[in-house]
Amino acid sequence: MAGPISDSLHAKVREQIELAQKLIELLPEDLAWRPAIPQRAMDVGHLLGHLLECLSGFCAVFYAAFPKEMSQVLALKGLPVNHLCAKDEGRTRIAEYSNRIAEGFAICRDTDLERCIPSVFVPKGERLVTLLLGNLEHLINHKYQLFFYLKSMGVPVSTRDLYRFREEAAQSE
Repeated sequence: MAGPISDSLHAKVREQIELAQKLIELLPEDLAWRPAIPQRAMDVGHLLGHLLECLSGFCAVFYAAFPKEMSQVLALKGLPVNHLCAKDEGRTRIAEYSNRIAEGFAICRDTDLERCIPSVFVPKGERLVTLLLGNLEHLINHKYQLFFYLKSMGVPVSTRDLYRFREEAAQSE
């Protein structure tokens, strides 16, 4: 057991990935759609590619914190993110990133969350928990963007597609 805080954080990350995967399943096969808003928004396929970047961020953080134990994430480093991504590729890659994220959380103890880890954005380092929460925020924001896109396309989505309601989770256990 990694610890109650690390385990809880992992559960929340896993939950957000699962919710994003369910939204992805609702996408049409044609991923060229983009919302008609004044700013040039990315199309659905590029949003899917950006979700891969969100998940790769977790892997990068775990590699920075545990380079020896997480060396297998180096194989993912050369894979494209922020690209026009098809649904099948998205499914496969999300599953792979999810597995690596699970491995990172499995070795992350609660005491590790306090460690300062240098990053591209803050070379002097930030606490591991701050980096993980930043990546979670990134994922949640783009999951909501996907939700907004689906709603704008006329796909019937609701609040239950964005959040896991605790009473439902408790009933399914």
